[in-house]
Amino acid sequence: MARENVDHFANLLDLSANPTNEAHGVYETNKFNHFSDLGAWHGYYQPAKDNKKLLGGFAGPLIVGEEYPVNLSDSINRIQITNKETNEKYDLSKSKYIDLSSYPGRLEQKYELSDFTLNLSLIFVSNRSALIRTDIENTSEEPLELNISWNGSVFDEVIDGDKTIDIGTSLQKDENAIQVSFSEVREQWNYFATDEVKYYISHDQKVSTDINGLTYKSTLKDPVSIKPGEKFETYTTESYTFTKDEFSAEKEKLSDYMKEQKDYFKENNQRWQGYLDKTFTGDNVKDFPEYQNAAVKSIETLMTNWQSPAGAIKHDGIVPSMSYKWFMGMWSWDSWKADVALAEFNPELAKNNMRALFDYQIKSNDDVRPQDEGAIIDAIFYNQDYSRGGEGGNWNERNSKPPLAAWAVWNIYEATEDKEWLEEMYSKLMDYHKWWYTNRDHDNNGVAEYGSMVSEANWKTNEDGEIIKSENGEPVLDDEAVIEAAAWESGMDNATRFDKEGSGKEDVGVKVFENKRNNEVVGYSINQESVDLNSYLYAEKGFLKLMAVKLGKDKDEKTLTEDADKLKKYIQENMYDEETGYFYDLQINEDGSESKLLVNRGKGTEGWLPLWANAATDKQAKTVKDNMMDEDKFNTYMPFPTASKDNPKFSPDAYWRGPVWLDQALFGIEALQNYGFNKEAMKQTKKLFNHAEGLMGNAPIHENYNPLNGKGLSTKNFSWSAATYYLLYKNSILSNDPTTQDAFK
Repeated sequence: MARENVDHFANLLDLSANPTNEAHGVYETNKFNHFSDLGAWHGYYQPAKDNKKLLGGFAGPLIVGEEYPVNLSDSINRIQITNKETNEKYDLSKSKYIDLSSYPGRLEQKYELSDFTLNLSLIFVSNRSALIRTDIENTSEEPLELNISWNGSVFDEVIDGDKTIDIGTSLQKDENAIQVSFSEVREQWNYFATDEVKYYISHDQKVSTDINGLTYKSTLKDPVSIKPGEKFETYTTESYTFTKDEFSAEKEKLSDYMKEQKDYFKENNQRWQGYLDKTFTGDNVKDFPEYQNAAVKSIETLMTNWQSPAGAIKHDGIVPSMSYKWFMGMWSWDSWKADVALAEFNPELAKNNMRALFDYQIKSNDDVRPQDEGAIIDAIFYNQDYSRGGEGGNWNERNSKPPLAAWAVWNIYEATEDKEWLEEMYSKLMDYHKWWYTNRDHDNNGVAEYGSMVSEANWKTNEDGEIIKSENGEPVLDDEAVIEAAAWESGMDNATRFDKEGSGKEDVGVKVFENKRNNEVVGYSINQESVDLNSYLYAEKGFLKLMAVKLGKDKDEKTLTEDADKLKKYIQENMYDEETGYFYDLQINEDGSESKLLVNRGKGTEGWLPLWANAATDKQAKTVKDNMMDEDKFNTYMPFPTASKDNPKFSPDAYWRGPVWLDQALFGIEALQNYGFNKEAMKQTKKLFNHAEGLMGNAPIHENYNPLNGKGLSTKNFSWSAATYYLLYKNSILSNDPTTQDAFK
């Protein structure tokens, strides 16, 4: 089988851009797609060909102001070449040929002029620095004497909606470098920086620099002589750091990056070639060439969304999307979905991404919520939760996310066979698993509900934001806030099944129960046992059992098996409706003595999770499959909407009320595979690829898609959508090998 080379995959994403100080457009999403790698907190675009000013440099950079992505410049470091003898400045826009291309792991520019060819190549060499190689080849018949300089400027303000924020940038010279410094800015919800932040451009050769306000020009001190047919090469690094220590450590490495540039370019190519080699495995790769670009685009998307340790983030991980204003943190189930794909081609990053969330697993001696021992919080950001002395309003400890951690850990183990990895994670996973039953099982029947932690965000407040208290001085609970947290905990934020008013006369709607231990409130549950949550927990018991077997945890293995048997029986007997042939959430009363199957709220993707978990009977699986393949329900143009097409509240573009979310689609495909419906699984997989707007072209991978026309919705360059497409390529297109648990079948 021929090797699929990185150079075969050019321009899978349109990276052309005209960056301005207003980065975000529709849906608070970056107007353009960018490239980053190795966990850097900055990235680059290719210049739009029709913008003469931007040619000769990589557009941008985009930087992350701790939690918010903004453009620092339209093009911070552009080359200008002048013929020393004639004093003619070469106009790159008049080149005979211009090629601005992106490849896996690098950006390239090529300009062919009458006298020479200019090539620019950019890669990342660390989690703080990019390396740019500039080579000029004399294609004329005469020697060339050239003066070479670089020009650039920076924005001193960013525009975010109706706000204009002064970011306090300034330029300083530093030997053969130009330094961008920043002022202290703490603009909550818009932009953060301190006076320690630096953007630093360093050259491998001596330059003289002139600064005029926010504009600079750096010129090589010595003219460059190039004989016919020969090349001149020079190297530049661009670094973005948050602290003095980071800057000092990175600055010491810059000389090495430039001196050993051949090794760094070679290592970059080998690393990315390794990603591809691990992806394109098996004899049948050649049978499905049309899906390869989408698989590589998935890798590129995940790698651009890689963020290294900074601020409160202690390990490398994947953010949902660097393109979206609000997604510059790590969410638990987002990370775990990404990790299952990463396990295939970058398992060390997958491990660290797991660690990043478990770094903040709640301990018994926690100073804020010790009652939540074992819990994994929803999301972490550069700035820690204000309740712990931080200022990060984006940090969220009010709820957890669906328990998919063991799924990710086991898939990483299967890819690496690293038993130490299981030993590191097993007890942490068990603590998290147990938390669902100590804090989210209201009637203690071994069946959990979504809910909320005890949190100030759940108290009612007056117009001045002050907490309202009852006659006995206790804060008054805001049921709607808890219901919101429970919906967030499900991950399906505005799904129809969490509408407070319910649906129909016999539906009491969503209520809130207090969960107590030793007469103390330890959390809240809503009044429904959700079928997806308990399917995830059933699957988690399976993954934990597999780990227990590997680690010789015989007692745990026995307990997990017994508990799984009970839960499977409960799901099969209480959460399945014979008449409609589908699974639903179960509404319960305060003491668990009465229940109602919520068929009235319509079908959603939660109904095939028992098949994904291998918890349904074969007969049940057949009827669920029939619903999934019904064109009036889930078999839409872009298949598997989050609410069935016949759901009265179905809306094809309303977030979790109808759009296709790729994680749920993955679970649907694997649900079909688990029960032998392989033809259906393959048919729907191909539709997911071929009907998603722009996926097979150079458009970005979206957060979700309209099920009726395949139009990309919400934000773009979305990590778990990319992870899903990667897994569908590997485990459905190339094989029939779902990621699901097989400890219980």
